[in-house]
Amino acid sequence: MIKVYSCGRKWQHRHYSMNFRHAMTIIRIWVYDGILASGVAGPVDVFSAANQFHARKAAAGTISAPVFAWRVESLDGQPVTAASGQTIYVDGRIDPRKRADAVLLTAPFFSNIDEFIGRREQLDALSSALRRQRKAGAVLAAYCTANYLLAEAGLLDGRTATTHWARAADFARRYPRVEVRAQELLIAQDGIISGGSVTSYLNLAVQLVETFADEELATVTAKALLIDMNRTSQASFATLLDEHGHTDTLVARAQQQMEATLQQGFRLSDLAASLAVSERTLNRRFKEAVGLAPLTYLQNLRIEVAKRLLETRPIRLEAVSQRVGYGDISTFRQLFKRKTGLSPSEYQMRFSRAAAENIEAKSGRNGG
Repeated sequence: MIKVYSCGRKWQHRHYSMNFRHAMTIIRIWVYDGILASGVAGPVDVFSAANQFHARKAAAGTISAPVFAWRVESLDGQPVTAASGQTIYVDGRIDPRKRADAVLLTAPFFSNIDEFIGRREQLDALSSALRRQRKAGAVLAAYCTANYLLAEAGLLDGRTATTHWARAADFARRYPRVEVRAQELLIAQDGIISGGSVTSYLNLAVQLVETFADEELATVTAKALLIDMNRTSQASFATLLDEHGHTDTLVARAQQQMEATLQQGFRLSDLAASLAVSERTLNRRFKEAVGLAPLTYLQNLRIEVAKRLLETRPIRLEAVSQRVGYGDISTFRQLFKRKTGLSPSEYQMRFSRAAAENIEAKSGRNGG
């Protein structure tokens, strides 16, 4: 369900039994302008459902206290505006002196994360509050771009974390002291839980239910809300390549040649010679412009093209392998699985339009 890493000391989960007598768990959900509204409503629905399922399990004739209480809070105690323009009302101000069993950070939704990080006064206040809550023993939970807040506060230094797969390269460049494992959906380490892409807030909320209640309640809640807790990787959803978002004309020409000769074998020496540069120069320029070595880029390009073929048409695996330059289908299968977390056949079944149409047609014939 979740990857757990240790930084030299064991993180003790606090598990409460279904008939616990401790005070209820307090979760503070911190919000700011530019978040997605679902990042608040989704976790709240999970905690509310967990309370209801806990109450149903209580002995007949007894009154069961809720497992979870939550508060939505902003720095000034005023409503915030979501990315959609929707108003998010809050229960009060963020006060790091107030008790919290967990703090859930909602994710800012900006095309340029610098726009959010550039709000230094807000960022400094949030960083200070986060450090204080962590020192007091609160579990900190973040998903998607909210992980930038943990990193800015220095709370991920020397730790392993995940984030949205599309932000992974940028995150790694900004925070070199953090080990980024963007293929993971959830990672827990020493009282900090980081989640991947946007809707991982649902998996993150269920994980908090398990952490502060127990696995049984978490499982019941996840099943009722149709949250797939067996989804442990976001690799199959990732786009392995950015567009040619750089200004290096040499590298752009190299990329264009790779794209045009995808089915052919590859030798860096041949590519460098065709561009009239040394291998060393091409390798250095490629890494500076793209962040990848030429061979790694070519592998990603081939897998990305293979994904598009598997998604958009009924096609045999052997044909896909040959179209992207792999004569040995076993080599193609191994690389595809390593890059996406799924075998080519599994990927085709999950994402192929043709497969979806076939299932729908069968359902129609069966009267479903």
